[in-house]
Amino acid sequence: MYAIIETGGKQYRVTEGVNLKVEKLEATGEVVFDRVLMVSDGEKATFGTPYLDNVKVIADVLETKKARKVLVFKKKPRKGFKRLRGHRQLYTTVRIKNIQVSG
Repeated sequence: MYAIIETGGKQYRVTEGVNLKVEKLEATGEVVFDRVLMVSDGEKATFGTPYLDNVKVIADVLETKKARKVLVFKKKPRKGFKRLRGHRQLYTTVRIKNIQVSG
């Protein structure tokens, strides 16, 4: 069984027991994703318009960290303008515990 969830403006395909890196969540312990777009049991797929009401994905929060540094370099030729900036995005690692379908 797998589901497609939406969090942080992105969509993820999840199955039970998988670790997933998502945009930073302000939660600790257990988190419930209720924005489920699709769920499939292998034979039959159910799609939401846009979300499914009777499906929840439950996950455990493992850690919140920073990703690798992304360097942003700007340069204008023949003007002597150079600028180097770095950015480290925060992310949360979650382990999908259960996909609950009720009804």
